[in-house]
Amino acid sequence: MNGVTLTQRPNPYVSNNSPYIDEGTSNYNALNVSLVKRTSYGLAFKVNYSWSRVMDLNSAALAVTGENEPTDVFSPYDLFLNRGPAAYSLRHQFNANFSYALPFGTGQRFGSGTHGWMNQLIGGWQWNGIFTSQSGFPITPVIGSNNSGTGDTNVSDVPNWNTNFHGQVISGTVDHWFNPQAFVLPTVGTFGNVSRGSLTGPGLVNVDTSLFKRFRVNERVNVQLRVEAFNILNHANFFYPNTIVFQGSNYSQTAGQITAAATSRQLQLALKVIF
Repeated sequence: MNGVTLTQRPNPYVSNNSPYIDEGTSNYNALNVSLVKRTSYGLAFKVNYSWSRVMDLNSAALAVTGENEPTDVFSPYDLFLNRGPAAYSLRHQFNANFSYALPFGTGQRFGSGTHGWMNQLIGGWQWNGIFTSQSGFPITPVIGSNNSGTGDTNVSDVPNWNTNFHGQVISGTVDHWFNPQAFVLPTVGTFGNVSRGSLTGPGLVNVDTSLFKRFRVNERVNVQLRVEAFNILNHANFFYPNTIVFQGSNYSQTAGQITAAATSRQLQLALKVIF
């Protein structure tokens, strides 16, 4: 990437603009394994694992969720400098979900002989759950200025790898998710050699669960009480780190810092009328 030199903007009389071109291809390759149990004795579940990769030229040009990569290509003259993991590419993803109608009440394993208000109390319960574990999305470290001289006012220029750095690039902490010392500024007028999506952001582990209780009013009307919990374990899941490595010619003090959580524990109570 650092073999092209630009001393100034291609046309200094034209200000920055944002052209969008549908060009290039994207590829998705995956190994997918699933285990499914169909409903029996009130229990059904599905377990799924995917090992995958999505490659494209850019994912964030018009996507508001593409905050983990530059919105512009590195160079309009060589689009394939930008080829790398898509902003939404996940290397590993594991999901499991289940639904279990608890065996209590009339005709069930426990309390099969109950009727009336006792059956209304112990019957009609259903427990559900979803477990998700996935690796992080790709992130692209950027310089923070138009070091290449293309005239692009958006943050898209990337640094060079620091050949003198021999430590661990991903620190994995909230203060410094990655070590900015792993990068150096390219020569002014050149492109950096760090590829798009070369680092991986924070992963995610999440458990959601819910408990439903159905009350039968008459033959046509049922009322369902729903208690739902999202991220019930309150596991710390984090948003993307700050990907800007440099402030001027110096390392930015906020490079690699994470300032927001991706999920938090939430509880909700709902009443649903079915007729």
